[in-house]
Amino acid sequence: MSATTARSWFSTAAGPNGPSGRRTGRDAPQKWGSPFTYFVALLFIGVCIAPVIYIVLGGFRTNSQITTSPAGLPHPWITANYVNVLKSTRFWGEFANSVLVALASTVGIVVLGLMVSFVIARYDFKLKGAMYSLFAAGLMFPMVIAITPLYIVIKDLGLVDNLLGVIVPQIAFGLPTTVIILVPFLRAIPNEIEEAAAIDGTSRLGFFVRMVIPLSLPGVVTVGILAFIGSWNNYVLPLYILNSQANFTLPLGVQAFSSQYSTDTAKVLAFTSLAMLPALVFFSIFEKRIVGGLTGAVKG
Repeated sequence: MSATTARSWFSTAAGPNGPSGRRTGRDAPQKWGSPFTYFVALLFIGVCIAPVIYIVLGGFRTNSQITTSPAGLPHPWITANYVNVLKSTRFWGEFANSVLVALASTVGIVVLGLMVSFVIARYDFKLKGAMYSLFAAGLMFPMVIAITPLYIVIKDLGLVDNLLGVIVPQIAFGLPTTVIILVPFLRAIPNEIEEAAAIDGTSRLGFFVRMVIPLSLPGVVTVGILAFIGSWNNYVLPLYILNSQANFTLPLGVQAFSSQYSTDTAKVLAFTSLAMLPALVFFSIFEKRIVGGLTGAVKG
């Protein structure tokens, strides 16, 4: 059999999907979902985005424009509402309080959650399963349910009208989510790496700092972002704990500002837009990090 005849016979026997005509995944035509699925998805997106767009655009309008045409576009565009809010010391004071509370809560949640998750994931001890179940059960009890006994405890500690009275409970209620996400990451680290580090003379603390934290960085970033956004948007706890306006965070400041300027709707919308802008920008920048971290937790 000649070489040409052999190649011809091999191509015919292999068929269009054989070695000579194999279709890879990249060559396969892309399948689109049902139009109804896209319609429902766009409908949900519109329901979520429409209020945000209305609030942002409302800050560029006057009260007369809002009264005359509530759903209309600004005409002309007014920037005075945003400028007045940005010039007020009240806004920047509440902004600083929110940043302080969010950063302190995030650091506490990430550090303590990583340490607890490391112990649960890497060591065997009595009541290990009970401890993990306790953190998992914490997901079923939101802060709203425990707000009354929590307020009594904070009052007994003398932390009422104190930012620490907001930071400490936020750390406690943020730990369950952090542990549930980080434990799979830490369990996925091969034992051989820890054994090799021990042979090289690395202590447990050194292994934790040098190996565990870098390898679990996607999960750490994810829980950090979730903790920051959750702290920034928290309204119920500051409402119960903080009394003086000097200690208000932005969510509580929006409510107080709305009550004070209830007749100036455009200014209230401008204040609300600026209050929610940092969380929106922060979430938009790190959205892929959150999805990647959650995906890794599920796979782990």
